[in-house]
Amino acid sequence: MAHKAKAAQFCIRCLLTLIAVAAAASGSFAYLSLDLSQLFSADAAAEMGRFLLEFFPPDLSPAFLASTAGSMLETLAVSAVGTLCAAVLGFSLALPACGLYGDALRALSRLLLNLLRSVPELVWAALTVLAVGLGPFAGTLALALHTTGVLGRLFAEALENAPRAPARALMEKGSPAALVFVYGTLPCVWPQFLAYTLYRWETNIRAAAILGFVGAGGLGQMLYFELSLFHLPQACTVIIAMLALAAVVDTASAIMRVGRESR
Repeated sequence: MAHKAKAAQFCIRCLLTLIAVAAAASGSFAYLSLDLSQLFSADAAAEMGRFLLEFFPPDLSPAFLASTAGSMLETLAVSAVGTLCAAVLGFSLALPACGLYGDALRALSRLLLNLLRSVPELVWAALTVLAVGLGPFAGTLALALHTTGVLGRLFAEALENAPRAPARALMEKGSPAALVFVYGTLPCVWPQFLAYTLYRWETNIRAAAILGFVGAGGLGQMLYFELSLFHLPQACTVIIAMLALAAVVDTASAIMRVGRESR
């Protein structure tokens, strides 16, 4: 009987939650005056189709392809350097954030990590462009700042949840605290660190391609330039380059993870 009562109570909560979500969604549509019939009308479909056809065929001239390849390499470099810097800084902040150096530093470092990741990459890019000027350096700083907050929090949680037995065994043998961490705790969390870093690199590839819209270089800046001049075939080439770069990085990351797991 108790189980039936709990199940009934759970179903009532689910029903009330669904009703609340439906009411919030309906209220949002009404407040924003969204008319979906305009999106699915024949005129809208014809206009979207006409606009998409203007992107084809993409510009495959040697000069433009060379320029696109250069922007691809710039975007790849921005994402790689930004992620690497974030991994180093995130690890440095994760040590106090997991409580290794007391509650005061734990609270302070967690507050800093929250601030870093609460600001989106585009906002960081807008700020860093003002600080260091247009170009890939601003994009690299923006990715590094935001990703530091993300990786630092993930690293800190991994350290907090690491198995205690290896570290405890080394402490009982009288090993120094630094060696206990390096040989007892770090090997337990290193695979998680690598997986988190690879995932954020994949994410940063896409983010780096968009940061160019605020002047942070790479494919995003190239796409913004071509779209602003209504060079749609050239913009199509840049979009294809973005998709290809994301696919290459996803494949490379998957291969690295498979290789690590097979060892």
